[in-house]
Amino acid sequence: MTLALERRGWAVMLLALLAALAGPTPAAWAQEEEADAAVAEEAAEESSEEAPAEDAEASEADAAADWDGGVGYALDNAMLFLCAVLVFFMQAGFAMVESGFNSSKNAVNIMFKNAMDICVGVLLFFIVGFGLMYPDLYAGGEGNGYFGFGGFGLNNYAAEAGRTFAPEVDWLFQAVFAATAATIVSGAVAGRMKVAGYLVYSAILTGLIYPISGYWKWGGGWLTQFGEEGADGWSMAFQDFAGSAVVHGLGGFAGLAGAIVLGPRLGRYVDGKSVPMPGHSIPLAGLGVFILWFGWYGFNPGSQLAFQSTGDIDATMHCAITTTLAAGAGGIIATLMSWIMFGKPDLSMGLNGILGGLVGITACCDCMSTWAAMAVGAIAGILVIAGILMLDKLKIDDPVGAWPVHGLCGLWGCLAIGIIPNSHLESGATNLGIQAIGAFSICAWAFVTMFVLFTLLKGTGLLRVSPEEEQQGLDISEHGMAAYTN
Repeated sequence: MTLALERRGWAVMLLALLAALAGPTPAAWAQEEEADAAVAEEAAEESSEEAPAEDAEASEADAAADWDGGVGYALDNAMLFLCAVLVFFMQAGFAMVESGFNSSKNAVNIMFKNAMDICVGVLLFFIVGFGLMYPDLYAGGEGNGYFGFGGFGLNNYAAEAGRTFAPEVDWLFQAVFAATAATIVSGAVAGRMKVAGYLVYSAILTGLIYPISGYWKWGGGWLTQFGEEGADGWSMAFQDFAGSAVVHGLGGFAGLAGAIVLGPRLGRYVDGKSVPMPGHSIPLAGLGVFILWFGWYGFNPGSQLAFQSTGDIDATMHCAITTTLAAGAGGIIATLMSWIMFGKPDLSMGLNGILGGLVGITACCDCMSTWAAMAVGAIAGILVIAGILMLDKLKIDDPVGAWPVHGLCGLWGCLAIGIIPNSHLESGATNLGIQAIGAFSICAWAFVTMFVLFTLLKGTGLLRVSPEEEQQGLDISEHGMAAYTN
């Protein structure tokens, strides 16, 4: 009996020791949890009363960083990146068109200018251009309708939860558009402009001139707000879906300013008569046009900027088919006109007609019917021929037809929205007067600012090479190398 009691006592002591080592009992756990919850609730109440505004902003930033848009977000960003790559590839098309339509002794110079356009363009558009064009995308950034600035780089980009695009892909798509506007001028000033002067021009256009007028339309500036209430309740505003005026018109009229200030190439006009100076490789120019047409499927359909829903993808495909039909119509009409006027079908005119159709439909690829798109392209083909002949009469030397294709057809694309009946625009109805004011404002901005810049470059001796250097060719005089060797 005594032994049993001793054993029981030892067992009780052992159980007590094990319980102490294991921790509190379930009842104790419940009491501790209740106490901890009460302490946490009091702490939360105190912190919510005393938390500064910085904590709230930090929590919003954390939420934006942790936000997951899912498959739709990924699709939109992947598609926009693909379209940006297509637009980037247009640089190769521009380089080939300009080189093919010019003398072989200037091919290196033309390739150099196109390469530097994209290099200078992406750097300056990153540093200041994007902030000038889209100030409202930055935390604390705002504009007054005519000018605004959000910040440098992308550090202050307000990447909020629920956003459509990653800041990087948003910038990339806009940056390749800026480079496109700059490289249009390269062909208009080919064969006689100094490299140093061209680099100055390229930097100012991509870093300042293009972003400011781009803000007017695409960044929420005065052309977005411009107009009056329509009779059907729609707010009238200037329309330029993918940049007939914002990109192409600006580049075309900047090129016109450069061609006027530079003057014609040596031997282009003799005793008041026009002397043709054919390019050294029409096949190279033709390949460039095909590349540009290919890249335009990123330029126009990509400007839909949304690809998730059935309506979004339908609109994207509509832009693709109107772009295709306008290009075809422009090429056919320009070729037929050259055949009638010159007795032979001129391939260079047909190629420029294709580009003119593409430029013309860029403003209205979203709203024109398929039949209307063909009309837009056909009229653009006529304007290309008319523009080339007009420059010839005025003795303005534009070696590749940059102004007829991009300037004149860029204006036409915007005006067509107010002339040719089209489907209802999602952002509102418009009229010819509004379209004319918007398009001419952008083109005049480019022409005046670039005319001043080219005049200043001329006054400082940075604009045109010497007659001896021009006759030798810019490849040797400016770069010390030749494009073609035996």
